[in-house]
Amino acid sequence: MNAPTRLLAACLMTAVPFAVQAQEIDNLTAVYSEDGRYFTEDDVPTYNVAEDGTVDWLTYSGFRRYHSECHVCHGPEGEGSSYAPALKKSAIDMDYYEFRDVVTNGRTKVNAAENFVMPAFGENPNVMCYLDDIYVYLKARGADVVPRGRPGRKESKSDVIREDENACLGH
Repeated sequence: MNAPTRLLAACLMTAVPFAVQAQEIDNLTAVYSEDGRYFTEDDVPTYNVAEDGTVDWLTYSGFRRYHSECHVCHGPEGEGSSYAPALKKSAIDMDYYEFRDVVTNGRTKVNAAENFVMPAFGENPNVMCYLDDIYVYLKARGADVVPRGRPGRKESKSDVIREDENACLGH
């Protein structure tokens, strides 16, 4: 193999990981649904908004749960406040499993430039039983597919979602 061919081969080999990486970062698009839940290609929960604005049940539930537990610090609709950062982009920019970890275990960053303390919610069933709902709602807000305010139309809650919720809450 001559030098130009080796250089071309090296460039192509370098470009392949970037092409694969670009395909892997779509954590918004629903590619399948199961029992009223929507998932990305890599099995991460996501939203589904119909052309008429009807949202999936988790997005609707996430709006309700976010505003009962999270908005006091993080502001309405995930917009942030003077007390805590906006979350509507976190669900897009942050890995799903990191998001779950931060909410479950909390996070502390204290240094000369910042004093950030996110409490752990791992023992709070009002958060943990609805963590995917909150995550999906914040993704929809961050992607600007759901406007501010309570979603007007929603899909029905599936029997499986109802059963999972009851089991989580101990009913």
